[in-house]
Amino acid sequence: MGNLSMSLKKFMQNKNTVTVFGVVLGIIVLYFAYTKRINDAISPVVVPYAVTQIPAGTQITEEMIDTREVPPVMLEGEVIQNIGEIVDKYSAADTVIPEGSLFYKRSVVEKEQLPANIILSYPKGYVLYNLAVDTDSTYGNSVYPGNYIDIYLKAVYAIPDDAQNLTPEDIANKDKVMYGQLLQNVKVLAVKDSEGQPVFQNIDENRKPAMVVFALPKEYYILLKKAEYMRSYDTEVVLVPTNESLKDEPGDLKNTSTDLKEWIERMTYWTEN
Repeated sequence: MGNLSMSLKKFMQNKNTVTVFGVVLGIIVLYFAYTKRINDAISPVVVPYAVTQIPAGTQITEEMIDTREVPPVMLEGEVIQNIGEIVDKYSAADTVIPEGSLFYKRSVVEKEQLPANIILSYPKGYVLYNLAVDTDSTYGNSVYPGNYIDIYLKAVYAIPDDAQNLTPEDIANKDKVMYGQLLQNVKVLAVKDSEGQPVFQNIDENRKPAMVVFALPKEYYILLKKAEYMRSYDTEVVLVPTNESLKDEPGDLKNTSTDLKEWIERMTYWTEN
């Protein structure tokens, strides 16, 4: 044991020997590092690709995707390597994904990022409605597409001087402030800024909400428009977020106040005639 220690000590004290040993060790390290880089450069990577041409604005399904091995040198740009980041997303509005092409982040978007996505989102026979909002009325920008809201109406029970056929209730309530729920279970389709861009498309841009878009049956559309136009009654349409979207089967859209509905109809009749 002592002889081994002496030999090792002499070896370490020999500068030429240490230099040679260091050079050899460096060469070994460089060899393995170079070999690893070569292997990394030529070892195939499994990536998803399009098995058919995907037109712009199309929902991407599993049937449109397969995987194959490609050399890493083909992964230039933002190539998507995880199928989960593609399925049920959409091809961008300005992009056609060719058959055999890899998928790139710039060409795969969320539904909300499509300019015409709202057209796909509401029942036949409904009418789109844009409700003007701001950060405060959306509860600090907390209303998202896919959420459900209830719509309330605030108004002053004002009666024009030339109004006819007044009821005792009209006279008793004159100049009182009314506040009640008008519509329930309204699904939000989009939240957009003043330029019509989706507020949540790019959070880094800190866009401010200017309109909430939803769809209503024509009868309710006209009713809500009348309520908004009743400026002489100091009307204010107020949206209230709910947790309806968390339910397995959200409730149906409906009018929840016959009294408010009838009042709006009577007041707009007086106003219009």
